[in-house]
Amino acid sequence: MRIWKFPLVITDRQVVSVPVGAQMLDVQMQGDTPCLWAMCREASEPQPRTIAIYGTGNPLPATPGRYIATFQESAFVWHVFDLGRP
Repeated sequence: MRIWKFPLVITDRQVVSVPVGAQMLDVQMQGDTPCLWAMCREASEPQPRTIAIYGTGNPLPATPGRYIATFQESAFVWHVFDLGRP
């Protein structure tokens, strides 16, 4: 097992390729880039996962996904959720 970093973009939804069974740990800014850290098995095959980012005060869907973390970027606060496989 290792902890790997996956850079994100601040957008409503994006697909990230992570190893099967990856455990999402946290999202924080590293410099100017939001990054997702996940605990991964090295030998696992990659799989796509849909990540959603919602801004504070914005409407959420009825099923927003599994909460991962909240992070700040400048004056904005973002909330990151795992929607699973696309």
